[in-house]
Amino acid sequence: MSQERLTIGFVRRGYSATGGAEAYLKRLGRGVIDAGHSAQLFATNNWPRNEWPFGAITRLRSGSTIAFADEVEQLRPQVRCDVWMSLERVWRCDVYRAGDGVHRAWLERREKFATRLQKFLRRFNRKHNDILRLEKSLLADRGAGRVIVNSQLVKNEIVDLYRYPADKIDIVRNGVPLEQFRFDSEVRTKARPWLQLDSGDIAVLFAGSGWERKGLPFAIDATEKCRDRRVRLLVAGRGDQRKYKSARAQFLGELVDLRRVYAAADIFILPTIYDPFSNACLEALACGLPVITTRANGFSEIIEDSVHGSLVDLANDVDGLRAALELWSDDARRSAARSIIIDRASRFDISKNVERTLAILFQSAARAAST
Repeated sequence: MSQERLTIGFVRRGYSATGGAEAYLKRLGRGVIDAGHSAQLFATNNWPRNEWPFGAITRLRSGSTIAFADEVEQLRPQVRCDVWMSLERVWRCDVYRAGDGVHRAWLERREKFATRLQKFLRRFNRKHNDILRLEKSLLADRGAGRVIVNSQLVKNEIVDLYRYPADKIDIVRNGVPLEQFRFDSEVRTKARPWLQLDSGDIAVLFAGSGWERKGLPFAIDATEKCRDRRVRLLVAGRGDQRKYKSARAQFLGELVDLRRVYAAADIFILPTIYDPFSNACLEALACGLPVITTRANGFSEIIEDSVHGSLVDLANDVDGLRAALELWSDDARRSAARSIIIDRASRFDISKNVERTLAILFQSAARAAST
């Protein structure tokens, strides 16, 4: 291993054009290459070649959770990498980034919102058992040499549920390329008619896939209860919109680039049941939007309630969400908070994330080379 140059193997199963993990990995890949290192990606066949211009892609044949992990394990001795960083649950790796959070913790939180039928059917879901097996291998069985998390929330869960050593867990907050999320008034003026927004409309943006987990039903209910009829909900992401009926909601579908929608919006809402650290919330913050979310979102750790947005304890606190929407529906309040919100987001440029992540990878590579 050269002290100046690393060869990094990144592992990620699956691909979604609008996925937060994929967006983060591509930003990290760009930062790694710009810093003079080399990167390889180990992924399934559905990762497009043009979405990884940072090095070689090794396409694994296995799509299922366990089979993919098995194939990674078989491949590792055949590939020369200074350090392996997995963004996926596998059997073992040098550095595991728990960007998807702790599955065991998510399942426990989800039970509080599930019906009896849902609880019964989930007992027979093999996918969850497979994920838990891999998670146990990485954390309880110490298959991960080091763990990167993006929030204190996730660090606490890993320590509490798996007794993984706290001193081997590094909190590295998500980052975004801030310059891409800064707009002038002209961009906003052009974006709003595209979304059929009138000048007086208050546009509340919800963005993400996995609508049940991210709390879309609660966002819709809160919007419906707002006394100010100008409040409209824009929903971006993948889901079955036939399940959601609301005269005040507009479904935009999957959008690879949300920047025009951020520019047109006034407020961002994500009443998530569980989120390690929402990238979409950070992007919205960088655009100067007040963010309404829950304390079950690791992102909540970086903002102050009623200053950069609003926080509720539980996703189904519809009255709390409604009150937050009405609070931030005030034009003067949003205008006064905008510069404070943007200033808070300025602490989370992707360059800081890349710098800290590379420092951890160097340490892990040195440890691997000495054994």
